Amino acid sequence: MIPLRDSTPSQHFPLVTVFLIAVNLYIFYFESTLGAGIEDLIYMFGMIPAQFNQHQIPLAGHYPFFTSMFLHGSWMHVIGNMWILWLFGDNVEDHMGKGRFLLFYLLCGLAAGVTHYMVNPTSTIPVVGASGAVAGVMGAYFLMFRHARVLTLVPPFFLFNFPAWIYLGFWILTQFWCGLAQSCGQIAFWAHIGGFATGMLLHRFFLGTQYRSSYL
Repeated sequence: MIPLRDSTPSQHFPLVTVFLIAVNLYIFYFESTLGAGIEDLIYMFGMIPAQFNQHQIPLAGHYPFFTSMFLHGSWMHVIGNMWILWLFGDNVEDHMGKGRFLLFYLLCGLAAGVTHYMVNPTSTIPVVGASGAVAGVMGAYFLMFRHARVLTLVPPFFLFNFPAWIYLGFWILTQFWCGLAQSCGQIAFWAHIGGFATGMLLHRFFLGTQYRSSYL
């Protein structure tokens, strides 16, 4: 299912959302110029769980939990993540404010990486992508704007206007299904789950004062 738009207009220009999209797109453009060197970049800055089991690593050595959020494996990967961030991030940013939203996004991404590590501690496959952080934004939206509508394309050509809680609820259930079944391809489903859960749990602490009572 492909979300096309939501029914909640932005109240302010989503500066941080646009900034994050621009940074991710620029970094992937840089990746695309490396040719075969992109593999070295991903192994250097992607998050490889097994690396953190081999020996004592100083705190600074855990940078892949952060840098992996800004790397992607393909144009479809980065465009898909940034499209979801564009759809849902503007409204969450509206209610958090720019600085709090940026911190919230990064914390959700870090929590997603930690979740993936805890479930797959011996994996030698590098994990990259903003989807864990974006899932955190989705988790916040799930609770904050559950009565919004999400116009959704259901292939091949069906359009449905789902309530946000149904669209996002179905999405997170598919992540649980694939994470448990381990038969949906090499996607970090547990990172998505960790990010989504973190967004649900922490979003209220990042809301602007005028919105806090609405979601408690």
